[in-house]
Amino acid sequence: MKPKPRNDDSEPSTSGGDSTERGNWGSQLEFVLSCLSYAVGLGNIWRFPYLCYRNGGGAFLIPYAIMLLTCGLPLFFFELSLGQYVREGPITVWKICPIFGGVGYAMFMISFVVGIYYNMIIAWALYYLWSSLSSSLPWTSCDNLWNTEACQRYDPKNCTSLSGFLNLTTGDCIINGTVSDDEWAALKNASEALKMPADEFFHNFVLGISAGIHHFGELRYPLVICLLVAWLILFSALLKGVKSFGKAVYFTAIFPYIVLIVLLVRAATLPGYMDGIMFYLTPEWKRLLDPSVWADAATQIFFSLSPCWGGLITLASYNKFNNNHFRQVILANDGSSSSNLLYFRGMFLCEKNKQAICPCEVVHERISLTVNRDAIVVTLGNCLTSFFSGFVIFGILGFMAYSLGVPVEE
Repeated sequence: MKPKPRNDDSEPSTSGGDSTERGNWGSQLEFVLSCLSYAVGLGNIWRFPYLCYRNGGGAFLIPYAIMLLTCGLPLFFFELSLGQYVREGPITVWKICPIFGGVGYAMFMISFVVGIYYNMIIAWALYYLWSSLSSSLPWTSCDNLWNTEACQRYDPKNCTSLSGFLNLTTGDCIINGTVSDDEWAALKNASEALKMPADEFFHNFVLGISAGIHHFGELRYPLVICLLVAWLILFSALLKGVKSFGKAVYFTAIFPYIVLIVLLVRAATLPGYMDGIMFYLTPEWKRLLDPSVWADAATQIFFSLSPCWGGLITLASYNKFNNNHFRQVILANDGSSSSNLLYFRGMFLCEKNKQAICPCEVVHERISLTVNRDAIVVTLGNCLTSFFSGFVIFGILGFMAYSLGVPVEE
């Protein structure tokens, strides 16, 4: 027997319009900014441009957009809708369908592990920020205690104008064609064995990597302090729950865009900027036939938007049940509707009929759903941020290529 569909305008018996006990966002803007803060991160800045670089430049944008529409946006909308409907965290939200309770614990474990290692990356960033305040940047020279004999500073400004190759061993500029092929190959191999000061600063000083797993090394106390500061910042933002976090997101969501704009303006003034941008936007269409390109696009969508980690459910659970910023759309279900939508409708029916293991039949009918425009705004904003950051990163890569006298692809 088919269960009777619930009235779409009604609320679940366990949820009210507002929750004085759980709390609500101070405004809809706070919720949107919190989702942007959650979705936009270092993966947009460093990983997306790298994947474009590896997967055919502008051609990578096509599978990326397709994966956004077919995977990222539906899952993003699903989690926001589920969190707002049940008004619970990722573990207890599955009381609507207890058979999926293990999914909630898996979400919690993923967020727990990612939170630990991601905060360590923030600690690195804080340490670099502190080090950059010194009169001379410690990662620009080879005269420090942590440097090795392999350290060689790049200073090819005179060699670049001659279209030559810099011999990093001697610092001499070797003009292509003035030496034999064997000598050229030997010089190139010797130069590739050397390391830049920034590389040694990170691995030898910041991380202090030991000789192997048999030697654990010592605590890096500057990093310990930076990690403590990172956790204290996080604690302060969450001190009063959604009220304090709702105010913190005005900074965490907006400040990264200010930094990106400043970096873009600076990069645009550097020589070689347009070479990097042309490489970024010029597509290699043949790469679309490579399955690994599509796999990288899907991976980036999941890595960037972070669906299925439980964070979106938590953020949406602080929304009012009747959110005024929802809009109604009618989706005709003729037997070929999205499986996500049918699954979501089936969960509603399960909650209505209090079935313990959700043996509910999904009804093929004309479905009226409230589609969260916030999901569209956040997912598009996240992806546009990735696209925008590409102009910054590839502009700087173009300058680096110009300085080294090599093509951008090298």
